Amino acid sequence: MNAPNSAGAARRTPRTWPALLLIVLTAVAVVAVIWRVDTSPRTDDAYAYADTIGVSPEVSGKIVTLAVRDNQAVKQGDLLFAIDPRPYQYALLRARASLAQLDAQIPLTQRSVNAQNYSAVAAKAAVARAQAAANQASDTLARMAPLIAKGYVSADDLDRARTSQRSAQAELATAQAQAREAQAAVSGVDALIAQRAVLEAEIASAQLNLEYATVRAPFDGRIAELRTSVGQYVSAQKPVFTLIDTRHWYVIANFRENELGRIHPGTPATVYLMSDAGTRFSGTVDSIGFGVDPQDGGASANGLPNIQRSINWVHVAQRFPVKILVDRPDARLFRIGTSAVAVLRPDERVRSDAAGAKS
Repeated sequence: MNAPNSAGAARRTPRTWPALLLIVLTAVAVVAVIWRVDTSPRTDDAYAYADTIGVSPEVSGKIVTLAVRDNQAVKQGDLLFAIDPRPYQYALLRARASLAQLDAQIPLTQRSVNAQNYSAVAAKAAVARAQAAANQASDTLARMAPLIAKGYVSADDLDRARTSQRSAQAELATAQAQAREAQAAVSGVDALIAQRAVLEAEIASAQLNLEYATVRAPFDGRIAELRTSVGQYVSAQKPVFTLIDTRHWYVIANFRENELGRIHPGTPATVYLMSDAGTRFSGTVDSIGFGVDPQDGGASANGLPNIQRSINWVHVAQRFPVKILVDRPDARLFRIGTSAVAVLRPDERVRSDAAGAKS
Protein backbone atom coordinates (compact mmCIF):
# COMPACT_ATOMS: atom_id res chain seq x y z
CA MET A 1 0.00 0.00 0.00
CA ASN A 2 2.93 2.41 0.60
CA ALA A 3 4.42 2.05 -2.90
CA PRO A 4 1.54 3.61 -4.80
CA ASN A 5 1.42 6.51 -2.36
CA SER A 6 5.13 7.27 -2.87
CA ALA A 7 4.73 7.21 -6.66
CA GLY A 8 1.83 9.66 -6.48
CA ALA A 9 3.87 12.00 -4.28
CA ALA A 10 6.70 11.94 -6.82
CA ARG A 11 4.24 12.87 -9.58
CA ARG A 12 2.85 15.75 -7.50
CA THR A 13 6.36 17.16 -6.73
CA PRO A 14 7.16 19.90 -9.41
CA ARG A 15 10.37 19.69 -11.32
CA THR A 16 12.47 22.76 -10.38
CA TRP A 17 15.30 22.53 -12.92
CA PRO A 18 13.53 24.45 -15.73
CA ALA A 19 12.89 27.35 -13.37
CA LEU A 20 16.49 27.26 -12.18
CA LEU A 21 17.70 27.22 -15.79
CA LEU A 22 15.49 30.19 -16.61
CA ILE A 23 16.86 32.12 -13.64
CA VAL A 24 20.45 31.36 -14.66
CA LEU A 25 19.83 32.41 -18.25
CA THR A 26 18.17 35.61 -17.10
CA ALA A 27 21.12 36.41 -14.85
CA VAL A 28 23.58 35.74 -17.69
CA ALA A 29 21.55 37.98 -20.00
CA VAL A 30 21.51 40.78 -17.43
CA VAL A 31 25.27 40.48 -16.94
CA ALA A 32 25.81 40.48 -20.71
CA VAL A 33 23.65 43.58 -21.13
CA ILE A 34 25.46 45.39 -18.30
CA TRP A 35 28.84 44.40 -19.73
CA ARG A 36 27.88 45.54 -23.21
CA VAL A 37 26.49 48.85 -21.94
CA ASP A 38 29.68 49.40 -20.00
CA THR A 39 32.03 48.48 -22.84
CA SER A 40 29.98 49.79 -25.78
CA PRO A 41 27.76 52.71 -24.73
CA ARG A 42 24.74 52.95 -27.00
CA THR A 43 21.91 55.44 -27.40
CA ASP A 44 19.04 56.01 -29.77
CA ASP A 45 18.63 59.54 -28.43
CA ALA A 46 20.62 60.94 -31.34
CA TYR A 47 20.16 62.88 -34.56
CA ALA A 48 22.13 63.95 -37.63
CA TYR A 49 23.58 67.45 -37.66
CA ALA A 50 25.61 69.73 -39.93
CA ASP A 51 26.77 73.31 -39.57
CA THR A 52 24.67 75.97 -41.30
CA ILE A 53 25.00 79.62 -42.22
CA GLY A 54 22.50 82.25 -43.19
CA VAL A 55 23.43 83.46 -46.68
CA SER A 56 23.37 87.26 -46.42
CA PRO A 57 24.37 89.79 -49.09
CA GLU A 58 26.95 92.44 -48.24
CA VAL A 59 25.00 95.08 -50.19
CA SER A 60 21.33 95.90 -50.60
CA GLY A 61 19.28 95.77 -53.78
CA LYS A 62 16.80 93.82 -55.88
CA ILE A 63 17.54 90.23 -56.87
CA VAL A 64 17.89 90.09 -60.66
CA THR A 65 19.19 86.51 -60.91
CA LEU A 66 18.27 83.56 -58.67
CA ALA A 67 20.40 80.62 -59.75
CA VAL A 68 19.31 78.04 -57.15
CA ARG A 69 16.14 76.38 -55.91
CA ASP A 70 15.14 75.08 -52.52
CA ASN A 71 17.00 71.93 -51.34
CA GLN A 72 19.45 72.09 -54.25
CA ALA A 73 23.02 70.88 -53.79
CA VAL A 74 25.69 73.45 -54.73
CA LYS A 75 29.46 73.45 -55.04
CA GLN A 76 31.88 76.02 -53.70
CA GLY A 77 31.94 79.03 -56.05
CA ASP A 78 28.56 78.34 -57.66
CA LEU A 79 26.37 81.39 -58.29
CA LEU A 80 23.57 81.65 -55.72
CA PHE A 81 21.95 84.95 -56.67
CA ALA A 82 22.84 88.35 -58.09
CA ILE A 83 21.71 91.80 -57.00
CA ASP A 84 21.07 94.62 -59.48
CA PRO A 85 24.64 95.89 -60.07
CA ARG A 86 23.78 99.20 -61.76
CA PRO A 87 23.89 101.46 -58.66
CA TYR A 88 27.31 100.09 -57.78
CA GLN A 89 28.56 100.35 -61.38
CA TYR A 90 27.51 104.00 -61.45
CA ALA A 91 29.24 104.64 -58.13
CA LEU A 92 32.43 103.10 -59.53
CA LEU A 93 32.23 105.20 -62.73
CA ARG A 94 31.63 108.36 -60.70
CA ALA A 95 34.63 107.70 -58.47
CA ARG A 96 36.86 106.98 -61.46
CA ALA A 97 35.70 110.18 -63.20
CA SER A 98 36.44 112.22 -60.08
CA LEU A 99 39.92 110.71 -59.96
CA ALA A 100 40.54 111.56 -63.63
CA GLN A 101 39.38 115.14 -63.05
CA LEU A 102 41.68 115.46 -60.07
CA ASP A 103 44.62 114.03 -62.00
CA ALA A 104 44.07 116.74 -64.63
CA GLN A 105 43.81 119.45 -61.98
CA ILE A 106 46.98 118.53 -60.11
CA PRO A 107 49.43 119.56 -62.95
CA LEU A 108 47.62 122.88 -63.44
CA THR A 109 47.77 123.56 -59.75
CA GLN A 110 51.42 122.59 -59.69
CA ARG A 111 52.23 125.15 -62.42
CA SER A 112 50.35 127.80 -60.47
CA VAL A 113 52.31 126.88 -57.37
CA ASN A 114 55.56 127.13 -59.31
CA ALA A 115 54.61 130.66 -60.43
CA GLN A 116 53.74 131.57 -56.86
CA ASN A 117 57.09 130.28 -55.68
CA TYR A 118 58.85 132.39 -58.35
CA SER A 119 56.95 135.49 -57.20
CA ALA A 120 57.91 134.76 -53.62
CA VAL A 121 61.59 134.46 -54.58
CA ALA A 122 61.42 137.71 -56.58
CA ALA A 123 59.75 139.47 -53.63
CA LYS A 124 62.46 138.21 -51.34
CA ALA A 125 65.13 139.60 -53.68
CA ALA A 126 63.29 142.94 -53.78
CA VAL A 127 63.41 143.02 -49.97
CA ALA A 128 67.12 142.41 -50.07
CA ARG A 129 67.64 145.29 -52.53
CA ALA A 130 65.43 147.64 -50.50
CA GLN A 131 67.28 146.66 -47.35
CA ALA A 132 70.62 147.46 -48.99
CA ALA A 133 69.35 150.85 -50.23
CA ALA A 134 67.95 151.68 -46.80
CA ASN A 135 71.23 150.76 -45.14
CA GLN A 136 73.19 152.90 -47.59
CA ALA A 137 70.87 155.90 -47.07
CA SER A 138 71.20 155.56 -43.29
CA ASP A 139 75.00 155.37 -43.54
CA THR A 140 75.09 158.47 -45.77
CA LEU A 141 72.94 160.43 -43.32
CA ALA A 142 75.10 159.32 -40.41
CA ARG A 143 78.28 160.57 -42.16
CA MET A 144 76.84 163.91 -43.20
CA ALA A 145 75.29 164.91 -39.88
CA PRO A 146 78.63 165.68 -38.07
CA LEU A 147 79.96 167.62 -41.07
CA ILE A 148 77.26 170.27 -41.17
CA ALA A 149 78.61 172.03 -38.04
CA LYS A 150 82.03 172.42 -39.71
CA GLY A 151 80.49 173.81 -42.88
CA TYR A 152 81.57 170.92 -45.07
CA VAL A 153 77.95 169.99 -45.87
CA SER A 154 75.09 172.35 -46.54
CA ALA A 155 71.71 172.11 -44.87
CA ASP A 156 70.13 171.30 -48.22
CA ASP A 157 72.45 168.34 -48.68
CA LEU A 158 71.56 167.08 -45.19
CA ASP A 159 67.82 167.45 -45.91
CA ARG A 160 68.18 165.52 -49.16
CA ALA A 161 70.03 162.76 -47.27
CA ARG A 162 67.29 162.58 -44.66
CA THR A 163 64.61 162.41 -47.40
CA SER A 164 66.52 159.68 -49.20
CA GLN A 165 66.85 157.69 -45.97
CA ARG A 166 63.12 157.93 -45.21
CA SER A 167 62.24 156.97 -48.81
CA ALA A 168 64.54 153.92 -48.62
CA GLN A 169 62.88 152.81 -45.36
CA ALA A 170 59.45 153.18 -46.93
CA GLU A 171 60.50 151.13 -49.95
CA LEU A 172 61.89 148.46 -47.62
CA ALA A 173 58.60 148.25 -45.71
CA THR A 174 56.68 147.96 -49.00
CA ALA A 175 59.00 145.21 -50.29
CA GLN A 176 58.67 143.27 -47.04
CA ALA A 177 54.85 143.45 -47.19
CA GLN A 178 54.88 142.22 -50.78
CA ALA A 179 57.20 139.36 -49.81
CA ARG A 180 54.83 138.27 -47.03
CA GLU A 181 51.88 138.31 -49.42
CA ALA A 182 53.77 136.28 -52.03
CA GLN A 183 54.78 133.66 -49.46
CA ALA A 184 51.23 133.38 -48.17
CA ALA A 185 49.96 132.75 -51.73
CA VAL A 186 52.09 129.59 -52.06
CA SER A 187 49.41 126.90 -51.40
CA GLY A 188 51.01 123.72 -52.67
CA VAL A 189 49.32 120.51 -53.97
CA ASP A 190 49.42 118.52 -50.75
CA ALA A 191 45.68 118.85 -50.23
CA LEU A 192 44.98 117.62 -53.75
CA ILE A 193 47.29 114.65 -53.33
CA ALA A 194 45.50 113.74 -50.08
CA GLN A 195 42.17 114.05 -51.90
CA ARG A 196 43.48 111.67 -54.54
CA ALA A 197 44.12 109.01 -51.88
CA VAL A 198 40.51 109.41 -50.72
CA LEU A 199 39.23 108.90 -54.26
CA GLU A 200 41.37 105.80 -54.69
CA ALA A 201 39.82 104.38 -51.52
CA GLU A 202 36.35 105.19 -52.85
CA ILE A 203 37.15 103.37 -56.10
CA ALA A 204 38.32 100.30 -54.18
CA SER A 205 35.15 100.36 -52.08
CA ALA A 206 32.96 100.71 -55.17
CA GLN A 207 34.73 97.79 -56.84
CA LEU A 208 34.21 95.67 -53.73
CA ASN A 209 30.51 96.55 -53.56
CA LEU A 210 30.15 95.63 -57.22
CA GLU A 211 31.71 92.25 -56.48
CA TYR A 212 29.40 91.81 -53.48
CA ALA A 213 26.40 92.19 -55.81
CA THR A 214 27.16 88.64 -56.98
CA VAL A 215 26.74 86.08 -54.18
CA ARG A 216 28.45 82.71 -54.56
CA ALA A 217 28.56 79.58 -52.42
CA PRO A 218 31.41 79.75 -49.88
CA PHE A 219 31.56 75.93 -49.62
CA ASP A 220 29.88 72.75 -50.82
CA GLY A 221 26.41 72.63 -49.36
CA ARG A 222 22.68 72.36 -49.80
CA ILE A 223 20.11 75.15 -50.01
CA ALA A 224 17.39 75.22 -47.34
CA GLU A 225 14.54 77.55 -46.43
CA LEU A 226 14.56 79.39 -49.75
CA ARG A 227 11.49 81.62 -49.67
CA THR A 228 12.18 84.34 -52.22
CA SER A 229 12.27 85.01 -55.96
CA VAL A 230 13.60 87.38 -58.59
CA GLY A 231 12.57 90.97 -57.91
CA GLN A 232 12.71 90.68 -54.13
CA TYR A 233 14.56 93.56 -52.43
CA VAL A 234 17.12 92.19 -50.00
CA SER A 235 19.00 94.12 -47.35
CA ALA A 236 22.65 93.83 -46.44
CA GLN A 237 23.47 91.52 -43.52
CA LYS A 238 19.97 89.94 -43.55
CA PRO A 239 19.79 86.22 -44.48
CA VAL A 240 17.99 85.29 -47.67
CA PHE A 241 18.14 81.51 -47.11
CA THR A 242 20.12 78.86 -45.24
CA LEU A 243 23.12 76.96 -46.60
CA ILE A 244 23.89 73.58 -45.01
CA ASP A 245 27.59 72.73 -44.88
CA THR A 246 27.61 69.21 -46.31
CA ARG A 247 31.39 68.86 -46.14
CA HIS A 248 31.10 67.49 -42.60
CA TRP A 249 28.22 65.57 -41.06
CA TYR A 250 27.85 64.82 -37.39
CA VAL A 251 25.63 62.73 -35.15
CA ILE A 252 24.71 64.41 -31.88
CA ALA A 253 24.19 61.54 -29.42
CA ASN A 254 22.94 62.19 -25.88
CA PHE A 255 24.62 59.85 -23.42
CA ARG A 256 23.95 59.50 -19.70
CA GLU A 257 26.39 61.26 -17.45
CA ASN A 258 27.51 57.96 -15.86
CA GLU A 259 28.70 56.81 -19.32
CA LEU A 260 30.94 59.80 -20.01
CA GLY A 261 33.91 58.54 -18.01
CA ARG A 262 35.13 56.32 -20.85
CA ILE A 263 34.20 58.66 -23.69
CA HIS A 264 36.90 60.96 -25.04
CA PRO A 265 37.59 62.86 -28.28
CA GLY A 266 38.79 60.28 -30.77
CA THR A 267 36.72 57.39 -29.40
CA PRO A 268 35.58 55.22 -32.35
CA ALA A 269 31.87 55.04 -33.02
CA THR A 270 29.36 53.33 -35.26
CA VAL A 271 26.19 55.18 -36.24
CA TYR A 272 23.19 54.50 -38.39
CA LEU A 273 20.15 56.47 -39.35
CA MET A 274 16.59 55.39 -38.65
CA SER A 275 15.74 56.16 -42.29
CA ASP A 276 18.11 53.35 -43.36
CA ALA A 277 18.92 51.14 -40.39
CA GLY A 278 20.79 48.65 -42.55
CA THR A 279 23.62 51.04 -43.46
CA ARG A 280 26.34 51.56 -40.87
CA PHE A 281 28.74 54.50 -40.79
CA SER A 282 31.97 54.74 -38.85
CA GLY A 283 33.00 57.88 -37.03
CA THR A 284 34.93 59.31 -34.10
CA VAL A 285 33.94 61.44 -31.15
CA ASP A 286 34.68 65.06 -32.00
CA SER A 287 33.77 66.64 -28.65
CA ILE A 288 31.66 66.19 -25.53
CA GLY A 289 29.22 68.78 -24.28
CA PHE A 290 30.17 70.58 -21.09
CA GLY A 291 26.79 72.02 -20.24
CA VAL A 292 23.06 71.44 -20.56
CA ASP A 293 20.01 73.20 -19.21
CA PRO A 294 19.64 71.70 -15.69
CA GLN A 295 15.81 71.96 -15.75
CA ASP A 296 15.68 72.07 -11.96
CA GLY A 297 13.25 74.94 -11.74
CA GLY A 298 16.01 77.49 -11.23
CA ALA A 299 17.45 79.97 -13.67
CA SER A 300 17.84 78.52 -17.15
CA ALA A 301 21.33 78.46 -18.63
CA ASN A 302 20.83 80.49 -21.80
CA GLY A 303 22.21 78.97 -24.97
CA LEU A 304 22.80 75.50 -23.49
CA PRO A 305 21.22 72.35 -24.99
CA ASN A 306 17.81 71.48 -23.55
CA ILE A 307 17.68 67.69 -23.20
CA GLN A 308 14.45 66.36 -21.71
CA ARG A 309 14.64 63.76 -18.98
CA SER A 310 12.45 60.73 -19.53
CA ILE A 311 10.87 60.51 -16.02
CA ASN A 312 10.27 63.82 -14.32
CA TRP A 313 9.21 62.47 -10.90
CA VAL A 314 12.22 60.16 -10.53
CA HIS A 315 15.79 61.39 -10.30
CA VAL A 316 17.46 60.02 -13.43
CA ALA A 317 20.89 60.52 -14.88
CA GLN A 318 21.32 63.69 -16.91
CA ARG A 319 22.27 63.33 -20.57
CA PHE A 320 25.03 65.26 -22.29
CA PRO A 321 25.48 65.66 -26.05
CA VAL A 322 28.40 63.84 -27.64
CA LYS A 323 29.33 65.15 -31.07
CA ILE A 324 30.42 62.35 -33.45
CA LEU A 325 32.10 63.18 -36.75
CA VAL A 326 30.96 60.77 -39.47
CA ASP A 327 33.81 59.55 -41.66
CA ARG A 328 32.13 58.98 -45.04
CA PRO A 329 28.52 60.12 -44.86
CA ASP A 330 26.06 59.33 -47.63
CA ALA A 331 24.79 62.65 -48.97
CA ARG A 332 21.50 61.02 -49.97
CA LEU A 333 20.68 59.86 -46.44
CA PHE A 334 21.98 62.54 -44.10
CA ARG A 335 19.55 65.31 -43.27
CA ILE A 336 19.66 67.63 -40.28
CA GLY A 337 17.46 66.24 -37.53
CA THR A 338 17.26 62.68 -38.88
CA SER A 339 16.93 60.21 -35.98
CA ALA A 340 20.04 58.14 -35.43
CA VAL A 341 21.56 55.47 -33.22
CA ALA A 342 25.13 55.70 -31.95
CA VAL A 343 27.34 53.00 -30.49
CA LEU A 344 30.73 53.90 -29.05
CA ARG A 345 33.72 51.58 -28.82
CA PRO A 346 36.09 53.02 -26.20
CA ASP A 347 38.04 49.74 -25.89
CA GLU A 348 39.23 50.00 -29.49
CA ARG A 349 40.73 53.39 -28.76
CA VAL A 350 42.51 51.98 -25.73
CA ARG A 351 43.95 49.12 -27.81
CA SER A 352 45.04 51.46 -30.61
CA ASP A 353 46.71 53.78 -28.09
CA ALA A 354 48.54 50.82 -26.55
CA ALA A 355 49.69 49.61 -29.97
CA GLY A 356 50.95 53.09 -30.81
CA ALA A 357 52.87 53.26 -27.54
CA LYS A 358 54.59 49.92 -28.23
CA SER A 359 55.59 50.95 -31.73
